[in-house]
Amino acid sequence: MKKIILSIDGMTCSACSNGLEKYLNRQDGVGNASVNLVMANATIEYDEKKLKQADLEEFIKQAGFKSLGEFKEINLEKTNKKEKIEIIVFSVLAVILMYISMGHMVNLPTIELLNPHTNPENYTVTLFILSIVFLIYGYDVLKNGYKNLIHKTPNMDTLVGIGVISSFLYSIYGMYMIFKGNHSYSMNLYFESTAIVIYFIKLGRYIDGISTDKTKDAIKKLVKITPKNAVIKVGDKEKTVTLDEIKKGDIIIVKPGEKVAVDGKIILGKAHLDESFITGESKPVSKKEGDSVIAGSINYDGYLEYEAERIGKESTISEIVRAVVEASNTKAPIAKVADTVSGYFVPAVIIISIITFIVYLLIGQNFSTALTTFVTILVVACPCSLGLATPLAIVVSEGLCASNGILVKKSEILENAQKIDTIVFDKTGTLTYGKLKIAEIKNYSDMEEKELLQIVGSIESKSTHPIGKAFENYLEENKINKLTVKEFENIAGLGIVGTIKDNKIILGNSKMLQKYNIENPYTKDEKELARSGNSIVYVANWEKVIALIGVNDIVRENAKDVISILNENKIETIMLTGDSKETAEKIANSIGITKVIANVLPKEKVATIKELKEENKYIMMCGDGINDSPALATADIGVSVHSGTDIAMDSSDVILTKNNLLAICNLITISKKTIRNIKQNLFWAFFYNSLMIPIAIGLFTPFGISINPMIASLAMVFSSITVILNASRLKNIKLEMR
Repeated sequence: MKKIILSIDGMTCSACSNGLEKYLNRQDGVGNASVNLVMANATIEYDEKKLKQADLEEFIKQAGFKSLGEFKEINLEKTNKKEKIEIIVFSVLAVILMYISMGHMVNLPTIELLNPHTNPENYTVTLFILSIVFLIYGYDVLKNGYKNLIHKTPNMDTLVGIGVISSFLYSIYGMYMIFKGNHSYSMNLYFESTAIVIYFIKLGRYIDGISTDKTKDAIKKLVKITPKNAVIKVGDKEKTVTLDEIKKGDIIIVKPGEKVAVDGKIILGKAHLDESFITGESKPVSKKEGDSVIAGSINYDGYLEYEAERIGKESTISEIVRAVVEASNTKAPIAKVADTVSGYFVPAVIIISIITFIVYLLIGQNFSTALTTFVTILVVACPCSLGLATPLAIVVSEGLCASNGILVKKSEILENAQKIDTIVFDKTGTLTYGKLKIAEIKNYSDMEEKELLQIVGSIESKSTHPIGKAFENYLEENKINKLTVKEFENIAGLGIVGTIKDNKIILGNSKMLQKYNIENPYTKDEKELARSGNSIVYVANWEKVIALIGVNDIVRENAKDVISILNENKIETIMLTGDSKETAEKIANSIGITKVIANVLPKEKVATIKELKEENKYIMMCGDGINDSPALATADIGVSVHSGTDIAMDSSDVILTKNNLLAICNLITISKKTIRNIKQNLFWAFFYNSLMIPIAIGLFTPFGISINPMIASLAMVFSSITVILNASRLKNIKLEMR
């Protein structure tokens, strides 16, 4: 199955997105389609053997919408000037129309030429012409309503379309009667209702558009990080090109004060780069030949030439933007409630309005009153606010997460994070920085310490584990050459093996010795090193242990604050590590974790997560290494720090792009606030429709409470504005910034 995100034009409400989603999912060859109203796009998984992109775009067209092609993360444009000008022009026309049609009712000065009592023909024709102008303005609404009705997926546009056309046709009949001489019909025209309903619908959507544009601000900020142009090296000359013109392998020049254009590797020069937008590290990072650079980094002080490696959609920034967009396109379980209700709500409203119309006629009400009530019910019940309730809150929260270093892959995580009652932390690289240094060496061989570390460092340099980096850094700092390593093997959770000069060397923890049946007479030394907070690396050949090396890690700066906040919120914290119990407990005690599970293999980490889940606990696992990947995937929510391995990040649901553990606390806070906000939105949307439909039917008329189509359309706009303002409050959530 192939996945594609298409931009969609013409969606105006939840019933639109819900109807399109249902229509796409009914098509042969479509595995799964998810339509996002706020982001105006559709994520579609399809069988590329059966369908092509053109087929999908044809399905969208058949459903009454238009595909604008593949979604471009770098082209998030705001509501355009044309729409703003249209709103201004039609606002003026709406005021003129209301003055002509209703000015005489409130004793405003009347234009004699357009007086309904003395010149009914002029009055009627003027209203007719103005209403035609508004019908043209709202053609997209009427067209979408008709197409969705044909496809048996009636939506808000269908409700408006039926109401508007019904009142317009009746008004044409009234105009005919006026020209026949029956001037009493001049008081029973609904041209102004036709026009004003369309005006308020378009006004509401314009306001919605401005609001949803603002929800994408975090994504736009990410997009703007990269420069528009770059300088590439062509022979001995420099050439300025756009980002789209850069190809893999191109040599790009970046000078002091300029931004890195694409991800790549330095081949010449050294400099300090600001990567804070990705890593959260406020200090410039020193970069030299062989180091990687990230698009958007700012070069402070050096001349660099680097080779382009990841361009376009492959770049780090594009991946983050795409992940945010895809997360916005997934549906949280609570969103499906609104979608389901909308699917039944629109047909139910149509039925209620028809029944009310018939009942009014049967009980002796005149046709004009019955029609007015019919149109009022259709307009007031439009589920605009219901459709915005969930997706708007989700997108605002997704943007808030992205701007605070939390990359959420699925929107359901925003709903589920607030359920977390237990968080399991890996130690090395998660609670600690993973920047290990050699602290102490117990050398039991006849080799000199430098020779011993040259052998160990050469083998460890083949490993991706943070411990390996400590030895590799030692070799670099002391300018010791690496030796050739053969037959390298990584044994997950235990250690590594390699051959140097025909001597097979085993490096790892105490379980590694058990695997190869090597006697361990140095447990006393191991405990001594562990008490000092060291991670222990045994060095052995096939016969015996030849050294014991203690490696020390640095606890993350705010790890203690994070654990304190979680404890205050009654969330249990557990350290789960493959390291020795003594070392793990020392670090755990220093930051406030009371439960430690140490000396575990990757499969044992998974078993531990499963056991905790069987105790009906809702588990979040936070890790960074290859051996954490199975546990990350098994937990209810897997969280990976950005400095972690690719496979760990692929296995996780959330990536902390700034490597700040406080983001975990913030994620839970955002989740709680988001769900509360969505429930508030849904309540007000349901409450509004539940309250307004009976009023529109006329049940409260005996008490002097009634509305007409114009008031109904205005009320519908205010309903949407209420939801928009409530969702916008999420931007003001107070987050932990320690």
